[in-house]
Amino acid sequence: MFGKRVGNTRIVPLTIKIIVVFVALLLVSSFSTNYINLTLNRGEQVKLMNDILVKELKEMYTFASNQYDIYLFSENLEDSIRILEENAARNLRRKKSLAMAVNVDGSVFFQAGGEPLDRFPDREVFERISQTRSEAGVMEGTLFPRIDNRPYFGVYKFNERWNTYLIRLEERDEFYSSTRVIFLQVGAIILAITIAFTALGIYLMRHILRFLPRITRAIRRMQETQHMEIIDISAAPNDEVTYLGASFNALSSSINNLMTIFRTFVTQDVVQRAYREREIRLEGTQKELTILFSDIKGFTFMTETLGNDIISLLNIHYDRAIHRIHAHNGIVGSIIGDALLSVFGTLTSDTCKSCEALMAAYDIQDIAQALRLAMTERKKKIESERGSLTPLEERVYKAVLLEVGVGIDGGEVFYGNIGSTERMTNTVIGDNVNSASRLEGLTRVYRVPVICSEFVKDEVLAHSDRFRFIELDTVQVKGKTEGKKVFYPLDTSTMREEEIELFAQFERALGLYYEGKWPEAFHEFAQCGVLPASVFLQRLEGRTAPKGWNGVWTMDTK
Repeated sequence: MFGKRVGNTRIVPLTIKIIVVFVALLLVSSFSTNYINLTLNRGEQVKLMNDILVKELKEMYTFASNQYDIYLFSENLEDSIRILEENAARNLRRKKSLAMAVNVDGSVFFQAGGEPLDRFPDREVFERISQTRSEAGVMEGTLFPRIDNRPYFGVYKFNERWNTYLIRLEERDEFYSSTRVIFLQVGAIILAITIAFTALGIYLMRHILRFLPRITRAIRRMQETQHMEIIDISAAPNDEVTYLGASFNALSSSINNLMTIFRTFVTQDVVQRAYREREIRLEGTQKELTILFSDIKGFTFMTETLGNDIISLLNIHYDRAIHRIHAHNGIVGSIIGDALLSVFGTLTSDTCKSCEALMAAYDIQDIAQALRLAMTERKKKIESERGSLTPLEERVYKAVLLEVGVGIDGGEVFYGNIGSTERMTNTVIGDNVNSASRLEGLTRVYRVPVICSEFVKDEVLAHSDRFRFIELDTVQVKGKTEGKKVFYPLDTSTMREEEIELFAQFERALGLYYEGKWPEAFHEFAQCGVLPASVFLQRLEGRTAPKGWNGVWTMDTK
């Protein structure tokens, strides 16, 4: 009813705004009129009450004067005071009404109504009326004292025979209570009428503006999906709202084409930022990201064999691979022929970026394997129909059997836009980017599909126990001065227990290798039989550890 929140802003329906403004003005107008009327009536009530109090005070004054003559005759003060109080009490109509006589020293001579008082409670008011009597000879008037911290109003008259001030008072809040009740009753009536007409107004406004919410919902959906669409206004009336929707549809069609092209050529995070900020700036920041580098093996042989058809094969592979990378919150930084660079950690900050990169890596391997299986099935079908493939067909078959190596590393890198305002590109720069490429190259050496760094291993193990990381070696790649541990991540959800045991034996052999016990390590490597062991069998055959062996193997090639 009150709209949805978009970012930090709540989008309130126009119908609600119109109704709220209308109702607010109506209520302010009605209650203001009611209050002004009440105020004017209160003024008349006060004037009338003042006349009544004056009248009662005169009667009280006359009775007090007559009672003074009786007192002179009887000389019974107590009876006189009692009679004066009884007479004064007859005119008190409210719980807090007061009638009293106050001596010139401020002490109470007699009192009717209220809690008994010894002295007049508002000393400042009493001193003021005493002063006006003594200085200006004013014998009567109005007064506004506070008694028990409550405001009173009334009239007074000085009785010379008793030498007292006769005072008649009414408590202000009690006096106004009836007007407040009337105000609340009238207010309730106003609210009831307003609610009834508000409901009618909402119905009429929603009917008149019924296509406006449809347009706003469609626009909000476009903001969320970042995809422009056409709003259905086929049954809309011929008014400005419909014209607005028609104009938007014309604009949407043009923008949608441009957005589709833009989204195809730039990364998802850049699209989101451009859509949100309405601009793309030349800027970058240091971020901790995970880099995935994949490369197709034997690409030279493929291009020589397939020629221009290599483009079709690459498009089939990349279409599926990029889809899986996006599904795991990765972005494709660049595609260079047979190589693909992906970055993880730019779209979300609350997920394990290395976990997502690793799952994307195995999805890429599954895609390549599925393509190989499809080509194998195609080969079997041809062989069953014709007997065998021609030499050219055999060569093509080998060319399309895609094998992909994947290297994954991560850490602090520069990520952002570089270039100029006329031509810019989104890029990631850092030692970890180059390292991911080097790790991919090692997949050909150690004959495993995926190799990752210790950074990736530590982050994944902190979030998941799905993968078991087998340390392959400590290598110093070409162009580096320090050795770096490399790991083969085993997906325990798909790998058989026997294979995991063989790699456990491989790890024991690697421990002997690091300790410089090469003959013992050679024997263990030969026993485990996993593909990475072949590297060490060639490296260790007939050799012993060199003097000063530190466990780091220096690579001569990239």
